[in-house]
Amino acid sequence: MHIMHTYNRLPVKFQKGKGDRLWDINNVEYIDAISGIGVTSLGHAHPVIAEEISAQASTLLHTSNFSVIDWQSKLGQKLCELSAMDNAFICNSGCEANEVALKIARTHGIKRGIEKPMVIVMDNAFHGRTFATNAASYNASIGTGFEFEPHITGFIRVPFNDLLSIQQLATERSDIVAIFVEPIQGEGGIRIFDPGYLLGLREVCNQQEWLLILDEIQTGIGRTGKWFAYQHEYIIPDVVTLAKALGNGIPIGACLAKGIAAKLLSPGAYGSTFGGNPLACRVAYTVLDIIQSGGLIHRSESLGAYMLKALKSTFSNHSQIKEIRGLGLMIGIELNHSAKELMVEAIRYERLFLNVTRDKTIRLLPSFVSSEATIDSIIKSLSRMMVAPSSGQNPQELREFSLPA
Repeated sequence: MHIMHTYNRLPVKFQKGKGDRLWDINNVEYIDAISGIGVTSLGHAHPVIAEEISAQASTLLHTSNFSVIDWQSKLGQKLCELSAMDNAFICNSGCEANEVALKIARTHGIKRGIEKPMVIVMDNAFHGRTFATNAASYNASIGTGFEFEPHITGFIRVPFNDLLSIQQLATERSDIVAIFVEPIQGEGGIRIFDPGYLLGLREVCNQQEWLLILDEIQTGIGRTGKWFAYQHEYIIPDVVTLAKALGNGIPIGACLAKGIAAKLLSPGAYGSTFGGNPLACRVAYTVLDIIQSGGLIHRSESLGAYMLKALKSTFSNHSQIKEIRGLGLMIGIELNHSAKELMVEAIRYERLFLNVTRDKTIRLLPSFVSSEATIDSIIKSLSRMMVAPSSGQNPQELREFSLPA
């Protein structure tokens, strides 16, 4: 296979999907419990999205950003209405949206006369794998060689959920211009913000004239039971970045800004050949419309609450489980030991597609269109996978089936 070895792939080849189900090349059916890592929130092969893709593909796929793109304008307006932001930059991915956000932060500092603007970021964070977003992340590049000098500087790292450390920095330094944070650390193991944390960050930023930049690439577009996670604390950030579920599988990202942050970038400060093309923007607009008209934000909230309650009930005092935590349909099960082998076991024996982050945390990101019955099936599979060795059972031997070549 003439593909660079940049992924540790599971032993499965999927050929089609429908809703929250996937089928491999042998037509074996699987439950998709991660929605392509939070991407296909509306499920696979959504008929309305498929129709919109076909219609746009037969009309106009690409011009360039030298001209006005109608679907881009419509999408920007829709996103700003939902988020209470002022304007949007449409791009291709989450890390690109974060690059735009970091440029906004540095421009903000330079305009304030700060020669080397600093941005507060969090331990255990993940913002992407470009050089700048990698530098803002925590240990994202360990073992790759990218963690060594020379690297992009300009970041101050503090513990997540620790307001006191940020308040202390505010009294000690005059070169800080922004706080850059995920409301929930997804790759970091589904670490949930403490009550009052986001509100506290907003207050510090107001006091210090810093920008509050929220990376909602994984939490945004309904994943936590609100359109955006910051709505749980009734605040509005200065900048918010989006991707993943925005296109339901079509690559797209967005950086939204408000107030002074919305006016900092000028022509040439950032650009994109493919960003904001008619196809991606039409699909994203359709995704937002389907979620809004179908009441799927509430569905994410209620189904997530159902799943979290069922997981805690099923695994109460389980010897292998340290903690179960989540918000909406973004749930993590942290084990007392490495969980990496469970990804292969889930595919091989349970026909369940899941993910593990930070070595010990099972990440679950079901689609908004999943049923309670599917949630029950996921939990039953997890329960079988975590049978205590002392029970004498060997569930693997009972459920093994042939994998595709």
